[in-house]
Amino acid sequence: MPSRPPVVLSPGRRRAVLTVIALALMMVVSAVSGLNVALPALARDTGASQTELQWIVDAYTVVFAGLLLPAGAVGDRYGRRGVLLAGLAVFGAAAAVALLSSDPVVLIAMRAVMGLGAALVMPVTLSVITTSFPPQERASAVALWVGVAGGGAVIGLLASGALLEFFDWSSFFSLNVTLALLAAVGVLLFIPASRDDQPQRFDVPGAILSLLTIGGLVFGIIEGPDRGWSDPFTDMGFTVGGASLVGFVLWELRTPQPMLDPRLFRLRGFGTGSLSVTIQFFASFGFFFIGLQYLQFIVGYSPAQAALAMLPLPVVMLPTSRRVPALTSRFGANWVGAAGLLMIAAGLFTLSGLGVDFHYWQFAAGLVVFAAGMALASTPATTAIVASLPPSRQGVASAVNDTSREFGSALGIAILGSILNDRYRSGIEHALAGLPAPAREHARSSVAFVQTGMADHYGVAGARLVSAAEHAFVDGASTALQVGAAVLAATALYVAARAPRRGDHTHTPGQEADAPPAIAHQLPAPGTAGPRLRRQLH
Repeated sequence: MPSRPPVVLSPGRRRAVLTVIALALMMVVSAVSGLNVALPALARDTGASQTELQWIVDAYTVVFAGLLLPAGAVGDRYGRRGVLLAGLAVFGAAAAVALLSSDPVVLIAMRAVMGLGAALVMPVTLSVITTSFPPQERASAVALWVGVAGGGAVIGLLASGALLEFFDWSSFFSLNVTLALLAAVGVLLFIPASRDDQPQRFDVPGAILSLLTIGGLVFGIIEGPDRGWSDPFTDMGFTVGGASLVGFVLWELRTPQPMLDPRLFRLRGFGTGSLSVTIQFFASFGFFFIGLQYLQFIVGYSPAQAALAMLPLPVVMLPTSRRVPALTSRFGANWVGAAGLLMIAAGLFTLSGLGVDFHYWQFAAGLVVFAAGMALASTPATTAIVASLPPSRQGVASAVNDTSREFGSALGIAILGSILNDRYRSGIEHALAGLPAPAREHARSSVAFVQTGMADHYGVAGARLVSAAEHAFVDGASTALQVGAAVLAATALYVAARAPRRGDHTHTPGQEADAPPAIAHQLPAPGTAGPRLRRQLH
């Protein structure tokens, strides 16, 4: 028996639902980016070490990414509205405790709990949209979701930077609490109840293995650049993540009611959309990591000024996202998505030409192209993922979309950050001759150390070192962004060839066929794995 079609909401109620969902999504996304602005003040006031600062940021990401898949399945089974409220409550309560604490260990723990709340919230925000809006409006609603998800990182930076102009670092957590409370009130007033009418048995082994897979791999990616790629802790993360991934795939292929059947990635929209989202956020968060350092270390901007410099991103991305569904309908997701990826690559290539002498017009031009590309690429990719599965499985589709985002973000920071660090170290080496060993080691580790008084302390040699460090940093940033552009261009070719084309049908509520038209021809032949995958889709 198929799931019942979603309750038809009035246009006004649908607008209210979209507003509430955007608010909850903004809360989750801004918690990833906004804290970076507050870290220097937090370190001064709490005495947190560099390692503790790293984990105050990363505890959120590891728990968030590791729990997204099971959290999406929980929403399908137990009700999306209730799970959304529970996530907002957990997130807001943990942020309130962090607001009142100055102990780094407590802050790390509360950021981890906030990651749990965010994992409950984010996949449900997208599945609420796909189960609340009629098919003819769904693409536009998803486009707005994509715009908020993409622009929310910069908006979080702007809001945090503005607060820090007048208040201390804890004001960041007050923003988290406020957004959680506002979103919870909106959920109670406007979000309709929805769930799968025929819920599957909850896949406990699959949930545990997915947590270990994503958590282990993200841990290894995060720790690799700092600890070294051969460090025992880094190796442990990759070993646990890799072994759990093998176990997850084997278990999901054998269990009668899998949380996520790996064969779904053979579907054109599901597999290609997931890859595209991963690479988009590989590029965008790799750029945020490098670009915000460039603006502060090389240009000399304050955190608030650096956040304001990024303003073209949401200004371009949000309105552009609303126009993408019409382009996709006319030209096909494959061509629009591929064009978007190529535009992101062009934006990164433009930004890679920035030097020690800063020209904002060049920076802004790169951002405009980058933002337009993100809008063009993100909407078709996300829509392709959620349109590949029926309404009863939207929690899993949403969770896969969000997991792709978080995994891509961590991958971009790790890989592009490592390229930056490697080029910086090799570029500064020639200027270290004659300096004491401790000073040489500190200079290799960070341009910030070089800029804090070395010119005064070491005279002419120090001045040469500052200049060499800044040029080495810019060279490393340029190389990293060019690598990101090349990865995007290669992915664009794959998306053009593999993503859904114009005229392909997508899954619509109430469809009774044995499999959706867009994917029926891709299912395994009868007598093999077909029946199990069809049960997964219906």
